[in-house]
Amino acid sequence: MPLSSRRRYALVGAGSRAGMFLRAITGDHADVAELVAMADTNPARPAAHNRRLAEPVPVYDAADFTEMLKRERVDVVLVATVDRYHDHYVAAALDAGCDAITEKPMTVDVAGCRRILDAQRRTGRDVRVTFNYRYNPLHEAVKRVISSGEIGEVGSVHFEWLLDVRHGADYFRRWHRDKANSGGLLVHKAGHHFDLVNWWLDDGPEQVFAAGRLFFYGEQGRRHGYARDYDRAHGAADADGDPFALRMADEPTMRELYLDAEGNDGYIRDRNVFAPGVTIEDDMAVLVRYTRGASMSYHLTAYAPWEGYRVMFNGSRGRLELEVVESDHVSPGAAAGVKGEPGAESAAERGSKRLLVRPFWAPPREIAVDGLSRHGHGGADVRMLADLIRPDAPKDPLGRTANAVDGARALLTGLAANESLAHGQAVRVPDLLDLEDNE
Repeated sequence: MPLSSRRRYALVGAGSRAGMFLRAITGDHADVAELVAMADTNPARPAAHNRRLAEPVPVYDAADFTEMLKRERVDVVLVATVDRYHDHYVAAALDAGCDAITEKPMTVDVAGCRRILDAQRRTGRDVRVTFNYRYNPLHEAVKRVISSGEIGEVGSVHFEWLLDVRHGADYFRRWHRDKANSGGLLVHKAGHHFDLVNWWLDDGPEQVFAAGRLFFYGEQGRRHGYARDYDRAHGAADADGDPFALRMADEPTMRELYLDAEGNDGYIRDRNVFAPGVTIEDDMAVLVRYTRGASMSYHLTAYAPWEGYRVMFNGSRGRLELEVVESDHVSPGAAAGVKGEPGAESAAERGSKRLLVRPFWAPPREIAVDGLSRHGHGGADVRMLADLIRPDAPKDPLGRTANAVDGARALLTGLAANESLAHGQAVRVPDLLDLEDNE
């Protein structure tokens, strides 16, 4: 593609996750895409990314976002900010005549969801949501089995996701610990899982009931014997020897993006996970009924000794079972070993994967899956970025590309669960937001 024909990309939100997008645009897909600008509320973070680029780009204050879009003639905006601001930047990008690619969740509340859907309908511009789990070869195999009819009509799903004490703890030391910022783990993390089930079943949620609490982190840590008296780990003597203390000074990317950037905005990345102020839950159970009648029981635990998930589909002709062990334990001294870019590589401890079909009146059959990787969410990130960025990407028979309505379906499952947690009653999803007008 001639250089003049490349689509012009700008990034807003230059934290650790942004690196994935920047490498894709300036590396693998530089023949069809061009990075032209970055914006953030903290100038140190885009400056850090610029130091890694062969050709640095202009940096704007986030307050000058719309001016950046105009001045740099932006075609596509990549939104990787704190979750609560996604809708602001997505809607502004659409109104400025740009398309938008946003990190999940699409936003954190009904008003923000409606704002994006209204802007998309009003402008006719394109919104894509980065549900990278759809691109994992294991999840693609699940989709193919269900779509083939081998297990018949799906009557129910059981889905359990475990975050270990290395990964799960990290949500309780950064901005995610405040539900106003992230929507809680039922929005920020489980949104991935809710989207997978929507995609696997080709359906959407009708009614949701949830129960959950903050059991392990926050001030509960004192009850369990883990609490120490420090606010943040850096420079705190009480953090010495604490397996839950994040040591940013030991990891160059974390130091550059967060520790060295604190002077600009005061954001603290290494809070004590047992310090007061946590407003999200760490142990949650959800029941979902889908529009065509299937049900799902879902559980998310954020303080497990191992990391992975199990999902089972009960069908009219058999059962499909997927079990993934991403790390079978957390090694001593590694609980706070967060990498510079979360999700970049699987944990070093032993893992395993098994996909099994159990038909009626026949022995179980294991399905071999090729193309798995230890990098980028099992190799999913590379596939997703090619699909999102390349205009010559082949037509996808699995329909993995997620649009604004897909983003809304996953979000509304989590928002309905949060509403149910607050009031103790089942919540009808259309009562929060009816998506029929956006189909």
